[in-house]
Amino acid sequence: MSDKTAITPTRAQDFPEWYQQVVKAADLAENSETRGCMVIKPWGYGIWELIQQQLDRKFKATGHQNAYFPLLIPISYLEKEAEHAEGFATECAVVTHHRLEPQKDEKTGKVKMVPSGELAEPYIIRPTSETIIGAAFSRWVQSYRDLPLLINQWANVMRWEMRPRLFLRTAEFLWQEGHTAHETKEEAIDETRQMHRVYEDFLRNHLAIPVIPGEKTENERFPGADMTLTVEAMVQDRKAIQAGTSHYLGQNFSKAQDISFTGRDGVKQFVHTTSWGVSTRMIGTLIMAHSDDDGLVLPPRVATQQIVIIPVTPKEDSKQAVLDACKALAETLRLEKNFHGDPLRVHVDTRDLQGGIKKWEWVKKGVPIRIEIGPRDIETRKVCVQRRDRASNEKEFMDKEDFLRVASDLLQDIHETLLARATEFRDENIVPCDSIDEFHAHWAKDNPGWLITPWAGTPDEEDELSKQHKITIRCLPLDKQDELEAKCLLTGKPTKSRAIWGRSY
Repeated sequence: MSDKTAITPTRAQDFPEWYQQVVKAADLAENSETRGCMVIKPWGYGIWELIQQQLDRKFKATGHQNAYFPLLIPISYLEKEAEHAEGFATECAVVTHHRLEPQKDEKTGKVKMVPSGELAEPYIIRPTSETIIGAAFSRWVQSYRDLPLLINQWANVMRWEMRPRLFLRTAEFLWQEGHTAHETKEEAIDETRQMHRVYEDFLRNHLAIPVIPGEKTENERFPGADMTLTVEAMVQDRKAIQAGTSHYLGQNFSKAQDISFTGRDGVKQFVHTTSWGVSTRMIGTLIMAHSDDDGLVLPPRVATQQIVIIPVTPKEDSKQAVLDACKALAETLRLEKNFHGDPLRVHVDTRDLQGGIKKWEWVKKGVPIRIEIGPRDIETRKVCVQRRDRASNEKEFMDKEDFLRVASDLLQDIHETLLARATEFRDENIVPCDSIDEFHAHWAKDNPGWLITPWAGTPDEEDELSKQHKITIRCLPLDKQDELEAKCLLTGKPTKSRAIWGRSY
C-alpha cells in the first residue's frame, strides 16, 4: 500500500498516459466533440487566466497595447508571403461557403445541413495573424512618427493536428501574439530580444521552469522570419518543449504587404517587423515539468487556489466552530497577506464529503498548500500544514499565528524548490558530445535526454541527422556561441558554436 499512487500508470510506467491521467484527475480539460479540440474546465482555465494576467502586465510594462483582429484571413493575404504560406499550408482550416441550406431526406425525414453559397475568395481560420495584422499596419503607418507600433493580441488560432494531445497539441488553442513595427533593423532586433527575455523570466519566476534561451537554426525558424529566438524547456521524460518564441521578421512581411513609411530623410522605407507568442501549451509544459505520480503540482503564482483549508468535523456539535475557524483564517489570509503583490487565493472546502476524499482531490489538483483544522486544533490554536512539493503524507503542525506570519514565505519556498528540482533534473540530462559515434549511440537509448555538441553543419546535414534519429536542434544556446574552438562533431570544421539536440513534443 505504501507504493500506491493516485495516478495510474506512473511516469516511469507510461509517461504519455500518465500525462493524460493527470489532466483528467486534476479536472483541467477534456476532449470535445470537435476532433482535436478541447474544453478547458474551470480549474485549467483559472491557470490560463493567471498566466494571461501576469504576462499582460509585463507586456504593458514594456509599452505594448492590446488590440483584436479578425479570425478569418482572406487566402490572398497568405499568398503575398510565399514562405510563410507554405510553412502553414498543411495546417490551415479553410472556409469556402457562407451559408447552410436544409435538405430533407424524403425517405427518412431527416434534415441535413448542406453548405451553399460558395465564397468568391476562401478564408483561412487564422493559424497566426502576421498577414491580417500586417494589412492593418499598412493603413496605420504613414510616417516615421507613427513608429514604433507595439501591439499584442490575446486570441485563439486553428492548426489541424494529426495527433492531438490536451494542452500540448490541439487543433484550436489559446495564445497571445505580439506584433510590432519599427523604423530600423536595430530597433526591431532589440524588441525581439526584449520579449525573448520576458518569456525566459516568466517561465523561471512564475512557472518555476528553467529554460535554455537560444536561437533556432535556419531549418527550425518560423516561416518567413529572419531570426527566431526560443526558450526550450525539458520535461520529465527528457523531451523538449518549445515554450515560447520571438521572431525578427525583417522586411519580408512589410514588403509583401506594403507597410511603408516616409523616413526622416523624406524617402519611402519599409518597416522592420517582429512577432512573438506563447500559448496554452505552457500549461502542458508545467504539468510535465513538475507533476508527480499523485497528480498535478502547481507553481504558486499560477495556482488557481494557493491555499485550500479543509475543515475536519468528526462531531456535529463542534462542526460550526471548526467551519467558523476555517473561514476566519481564510479571510485573514486574503485580507492581510499577499504573494508577489497579489492577495492570497484561499479556498475553504465546506462540501459534505469525507476528509480523505477532499485531501486527495486537492492533492491531484496540485494546490501548493493544504491546511486541516479540527476541534483539537481550535483549542491548541494550531493548524496542520501540508505542502504539495513534499510527500503527500508529510504534515507539519504550526501555531496559527506562525503560519499567518510565514504563509507567503512558504509559497515562495515551494516555488524555489520546484525550480531547483527542475533545474537539477535538466542539467543532469544534458550531455556534452563531440563524437559522431557517441552521437548515434545516444539516440538508440530510451528517453536519452539532450546532447550539446560543437556544430558547423549545413541545413541539409542537420536535416539528415534529424530525420535519422527523429530529433531536432532545439536551439543554439545564446551563452554557448563563443566557446573554445572545437571540431564540429559531423564535419570536423572548427567552430565556437554549440547546438542542443533533443526529441520534442
